[in-house]
Amino acid sequence: MGAGHAHKLYRHVHSPVHDLPPHCKLTAVFSFVLVVVLTPREAVWAFALYAVLLAGVAAVARIPAAFLLKRLLIEVPFVAFAVLMPFVVPGEQTELLGVSVSVPGLWGAWNVLAKGTLGVAASVILASTTELRSLLLGLQRLKLPPMLVQIASFMIRYGDVITGEMRRMSIARRSRGFEARGVRQWGVLAKSAGALFIRSYERGERVHLAMVSRGYAGSMPVIDEVTASRTQWAHASALPVLALVICLLGWTV
Repeated sequence: MGAGHAHKLYRHVHSPVHDLPPHCKLTAVFSFVLVVVLTPREAVWAFALYAVLLAGVAAVARIPAAFLLKRLLIEVPFVAFAVLMPFVVPGEQTELLGVSVSVPGLWGAWNVLAKGTLGVAASVILASTTELRSLLLGLQRLKLPPMLVQIASFMIRYGDVITGEMRRMSIARRSRGFEARGVRQWGVLAKSAGALFIRSYERGERVHLAMVSRGYAGSMPVIDEVTASRTQWAHASALPVLALVICLLGWTV
């Protein structure tokens, strides 16, 4: 997989959550999100308990609340969509702050906000405690199709390369007096995007040729074998198991 790559979401601290094998954390987060999605939207108290569980995991992982909340801003587009639902979804109407809104729309908005926020929070905690390279090794350990793992690996490896190329092109444009002030400059930006695509495509061909010349036959060698003990699996399963108990109570109470 190559050398590890740090990312902005990862928080470099030592904690029991950081020490768990990546495939254990991936399985736990996926199971937790699945349980949250299956929870009836009317069980408001259940979602509050889910939030408490995630807060407990964040505390064990030594992730500050400000760090987590700042990265939850990624779901703002979904929040905007949810806010519109009470006004566009047909059905029984009710008054909310002096405005007539749809009852099914309100429930739909709550469903999107609650489940979406919990899912994003769980994903942020996963990214904050697991390096990108470890995530790839975890996906490989979970038997994800090798081609998908390789594609993700190359995206991570060469994402910074393409970003650097974009930065150099931007500097070159500005050094020649270019400033994107309006529609008239869109043509230059479009040509730059085309040139970037061609350079990236050519780089990909050169990389593939270099790999083939070194014996690449469709699969990458596994450098590190990631294993997990029963204790580590038990620790990782605590979150989804507790969530499952809450979900079952939500359907029965």
